[in-house]
Amino acid sequence: MSDRILLKGMVFYGYHGATTQEKELGQPFVVDLELEVDLKTAGESDDLRDTVNYSQVYSVVKEMVEGPSQNLLESVAEGLAQKLLRSFPLDGVTVCVTKPHVPIKGAVMEGAGVELHRRRGDSLS
Repeated sequence: MSDRILLKGMVFYGYHGATTQEKELGQPFVVDLELEVDLKTAGESDDLRDTVNYSQVYSVVKEMVEGPSQNLLESVAEGLAQKLLRSFPLDGVTVCVTKPHVPIKGAVMEGAGVELHRRRGDSLS
């Protein structure tokens, strides 16, 4: 499958992290998605019912990232992948979650993140 819907640079405020400070103060998280889905029918019909509604995807991501605290970005990304595959007719999904403000003393970087790819049919919890 080569068709993809891209949602890039979604910013949410959440309370994920391994430190008490991250859990209490929170911070922004940036989420990028690649949704694998056949877009041929939607491209021909020009009908929203024939594709994945971006607004609904955004709502799911917002709810999860702004929801209950997780210790690891890996857990946030995995939860997003599983929820998106359960909620939408996707063949696969790539999820990238980045923490722009990393609590590493002396670190100079744009951020730290994780990226994972899951396909429909992979074991979903």
